[in-house]
Amino acid sequence: MSIRMAQCGILHDHARGKTQVMKEFSDVDLVGIYEPELTAKKKVEGDKLYKDLYWFSSLEEMLEDETIHAVAIQGRVSDNLDFAEQALKHNKHIWLDKPAGDDLDQFEKILDLARQNKLLVQLGYMFRYNAGFQFLLDWANGGKLGHIFSVRARISTGNASESHWERWNSNGETRGGIVFILACHLIDIIVSLMGRPDQVTPFLRHDGTKFDWYKDNNIVIFEYATGQAVLESTALEISPGLSRRIEVYGTRGAIIMEPMEPPELRLCLDIDRDGYRKGWQVVKVEARPRYVESLRAFVADIRGQKKPDRSLNHEYIVQETVMRASGFDI
Repeated sequence: MSIRMAQCGILHDHARGKTQVMKEFSDVDLVGIYEPELTAKKKVEGDKLYKDLYWFSSLEEMLEDETIHAVAIQGRVSDNLDFAEQALKHNKHIWLDKPAGDDLDQFEKILDLARQNKLLVQLGYMFRYNAGFQFLLDWANGGKLGHIFSVRARISTGNASESHWERWNSNGETRGGIVFILACHLIDIIVSLMGRPDQVTPFLRHDGTKFDWYKDNNIVIFEYATGQAVLESTALEISPGLSRRIEVYGTRGAIIMEPMEPPELRLCLDIDRDGYRKGWQVVKVEARPRYVESLRAFVADIRGQKKPDRSLNHEYIVQETVMRASGFDI
């Protein structure tokens, strides 16, 4: 039986990609979309991606359809927690895009509601099912790199256009700039590697020529009892995709991935072991399209075929850490 899903919102940067994979995934029946802003809906009226889909006339029409199992929350970050809360109250699992709003208390309430009603909340962090990151996390968390004492990561983008602010307009991005809206992807990975940081120290700057309030050239330091992580993120780079990278250093080995999409990995080991040799070498991993494996995992969770790959507690710690890194006093 197909999992019946609906989509709430089209203004998130990931919205088109999520619509595409739900339409194409054989185990999902995408029932329709609700978009509260008529101007946003009007802009995509001639778009082939949306032309065959049903548009709900109201949020209530969508949520009161008891045949719908889950909702992909794809609106503005500033609106998504309200959408998510309403979906959970109507007994829907939620595929909630990142970051989880900018109200930590409301997000905690949402997670409590999911626990009480035995519903799923999966965040849309796109690197979780990237084969390169899965290799990295398996090796690091499985102890094959020894004690992880240092992580260094960079993820950036180019100058934002005026239309960018039509999509976001969130207090989180006002406070944390590109760290909040983009580097959250790597904060998810840092938390997966090292847990909740003891101390988070952001250095948030504006060095560009546009939007003088926007923090567009940033460094964040995450301190732990026995290690540290450094995250860099700017909105000023030229051709930023190929400079996105992560380095993980342990007492028995290290992994460097650059770029992240498609993933290119180098592994260093202290001795020959686990099918690899001492020293540096290239590890080949497959390039996967975004979102497909995330949706596959979400559907399997709904069907009870496996346990979620991230706990609700992990989702909370990631969001708390994103907000600490964005200058919120948590």
